[in-house]
Amino acid sequence: MAKAKETLKERLARYRQISVSVIGRKSGQKSSRPVWFVLEGDTLYLLPVQGSKTQWYKNILKNPAIEVDARGMEGKFRATPGTDANAVKEVVEKFREKYGAEDVKKYYSGFDVAVVVKLE
Repeated sequence: MAKAKETLKERLARYRQISVSVIGRKSGQKSSRPVWFVLEGDTLYLLPVQGSKTQWYKNILKNPAIEVDARGMEGKFRATPGTDANAVKEVVEKFREKYGAEDVKKYYSGFDVAVVVKLE
């Protein structure tokens, strides 16, 4: 099992976009969508595009189970939503460093929440 997670981290290190799956808070059905991310060590940072208004974010508030798929290498984890302004600002800065400030400004409209996923 440890080898599989190492491989997932290796894949995450190579990609700019992954797929995350969450359980719908109303439907109870699994729903997947592509997202940008930042990987630092064993920590995956996610920034919902519309902040707290983002549907997948609302879903993890009810059920923190999240599946991460990096082009066929998958893992199941627990998402930790965060609303602390300083912590969210740090995640936004990580996204600006990886994707560029202009693209983050272009695609993201909410900066009030972030999500942390420990890959352990």
